[in-house]
Amino acid sequence: MTRENVNKICGALPGAVWSEPFGPGHDVWKVGHKIFAAMGAKTPGVSVKTPDIETASMLIEAGIGVKAPYFHRSWVNLPFVTDPEELTHRIRRSYALVRGSLSKKAQAALPAFDDQA
Repeated sequence: MTRENVNKICGALPGAVWSEPFGPGHDVWKVGHKIFAAMGAKTPGVSVKTPDIETASMLIEAGIGVKAPYFHRSWVNLPFVTDPEELTHRIRRSYALVRGSLSKKAQAALPAFDDQA
């Protein structure tokens, strides 16, 4: 997986918006103005939100991810060498978690999303 692949996955999600709020080389994806995926300029991988600290710890202990720098403990950084299906699943799950945390009004303003796909 590459940065370009991750950007394609994120860009295909309904209402996802790309930005560089932390400067050049920092790809950040948001839904409803909230971050669901981020790639730094130096760390090779994508940081995503998990449902809770326990899930993040499990992924770290299993060797799937590492602690996401600068983020809450419920976030993990998945290296680009992560299995593509796992990486895609974790990006979509992060998106769904963040989208679900938005107000009902903000959620209603977004295009439909099938979180089972």
